[in-house]
Amino acid sequence: MTRDAHRRKPSTPKKRSPPRPAPASTSRTRRTSGPTEGTPRKKRRFRPGVKALMEIRKYQKSTDLLLRKGPFSRLVREVCQMFSREHMMWQAYALMALQEAAEAFLVRLFSDANVCAIHAKRVTLYPRDMQLVRRIRGVEHL
Repeated sequence: MTRDAHRRKPSTPKKRSPPRPAPASTSRTRRTSGPTEGTPRKKRRFRPGVKALMEIRKYQKSTDLLLRKGPFSRLVREVCQMFSREHMMWQAYALMALQEAAEAFLVRLFSDANVCAIHAKRVTLYPRDMQLVRRIRGVEHL
C-alpha cells in the first residue's frame, strides 16, 4: 500500500434524500432493482427437493407421534362402534400403543413402497407401488 492510503481520512456516508413520489404517468407494473427500505427482505427459496430432504432428516431424528391424538382417538372409537353396539371405554395408554403400532406400520409401508418406486426408476410414489407392497406382503401382514 502507498503512504497516501494510510493518511486518507475516512469519508462520512452521504445522507439520502427522501424518496420522491412517482409521477402519475408511470405504470404500476414497474419493477425495482432491489429491496427498498419499507419492504421486508425476500423469503429464501430452496431448490426443489432440498426442503423435503430437510423434513425427512427432521422426522427421522424425532421420536414423537406424527398423527394428532384427538383425530386418531375418534377414528379408533368410530371403528370400535362398527364392531360393537355398546360404548367401549379406552385407556389413554391403549390408544397410545395402538397409535404407535399404526404409525410404525405406515412408515414401513411407505418405505417399502418407496423401494418399489425406485426399482421402477421413479422418485414419485404412486398408488400402484402401495398396492404392490400390500400384495407382496400377503394376507397375514396386510
